[in-house]
Amino acid sequence: MDIKDCIIYEKTIPAHPAVYDDFPENLLPELAEYLKSHGIGKLYCHQTEMFEKVTSGKNVVITTSTASGKTLSFLLPVLQDILKNPLTRAIFIYPTKALAADQYRAIAPYLEYFGENRIVAGVYDGDTPVAERTRIRQSANIILTNPEMVNGAFLPNHSKYGFDFIFSNLQYIVIDELHTYRGAFGSHLANVFRRLSRVCRYYHSNPQFLCSSATIANPVELAEKICGQPFASVTKDGSAASERNYLLIQPPKISGKDQQYYGQESIVSVAAQMLPQLMEQRESFLAFAKSRKNVEVVLKETRDRLDAADFLTTVTSDQISGYRGGYTPIERKTIEQQMIRGDLLGLVSTNALELGIDIGSIGVTVLIGYPGTRSSFWQQTGRAGRSKKSCTNYLILDHLPMDQYIGLEPGWLFDESSEHA
Repeated sequence: MDIKDCIIYEKTIPAHPAVYDDFPENLLPELAEYLKSHGIGKLYCHQTEMFEKVTSGKNVVITTSTASGKTLSFLLPVLQDILKNPLTRAIFIYPTKALAADQYRAIAPYLEYFGENRIVAGVYDGDTPVAERTRIRQSANIILTNPEMVNGAFLPNHSKYGFDFIFSNLQYIVIDELHTYRGAFGSHLANVFRRLSRVCRYYHSNPQFLCSSATIANPVELAEKICGQPFASVTKDGSAASERNYLLIQPPKISGKDQQYYGQESIVSVAAQMLPQLMEQRESFLAFAKSRKNVEVVLKETRDRLDAADFLTTVTSDQISGYRGGYTPIERKTIEQQMIRGDLLGLVSTNALELGIDIGSIGVTVLIGYPGTRSSFWQQTGRAGRSKKSCTNYLILDHLPMDQYIGLEPGWLFDESSEHA
């Protein structure tokens, strides 16, 4: 099967330049010095706008595109407060352990630069050893955790183990990937935050909420319902973007000797034929499957094809890996490191990697079936092109009504806004 023969629609979104702003006037000189020493002479306009709104005391939700520097947007005002007052505490809440660990890696350079006597951070989740938990409770200014941990460890023990000190000095609650908290899960989380606000009031603290989200139609409404507070929004995206190419693939038809139509090839089979071709072209890719089972099936079939073509190909079956829930934390971290180093050419993943985990410079994404929402579609394809080089995104259409409708009306996917959460 040649991929080019199966393409039924192509769309190119052209590159656009960045919109910069000077550093805010009230940014601490030592923070400005740190940014300059790391090659950041100016901020994107949305980063400056968020800094100004946060320092004026507002709760803020930011919805800019993937890889637009949202982490720095909410990190700068938090770091500024910590540097002014070392007792300041901030809780950063992420939907998955992997994302919390990834974001800790992003914060690590600041910790090294300013030193442990100025800023301390730590990941506090189910994988954290007991001794490390004690250290984090006692000394960490920034605690990276997840909603389950807030509900199961922080709130029930608010008067013990040093949590009372954390809640008394809590200045910021950062909620990343806000769009994941919708539906029934979002309702549960809204109740957790009501309880969190009551505990904060008990300890006479009034933390600001800083939220970041993928592009959704109603970010302010979602943030206000989950956090129970009024919000300001930052929506103008100042980051640069590379050229992005989108290709819709219709699986080939299966016909018998009598030329009768017997259906279409499965999307798993098409993916297993595509991925070796991408590997042969040395493209770094992420393939998204809709279930854990499909991840393993696509991975096995791709490896089988590579092994069968052993002497005809320059790539090997150990240059592709799976990534999904069910792997141990050590396995997941090893896979992430192999991808960042370039030992792996590609990953087959569930939507576990849909969120903003940085796993190196990806040039291609392959969506094995439409993920169900436009928001997820843009999130998954947003994993590619983060290094500012042009990228290619494939969507293999399943035999489901929604996928086939997109094949007939691609404008529905590309021209309409993201859904309401």
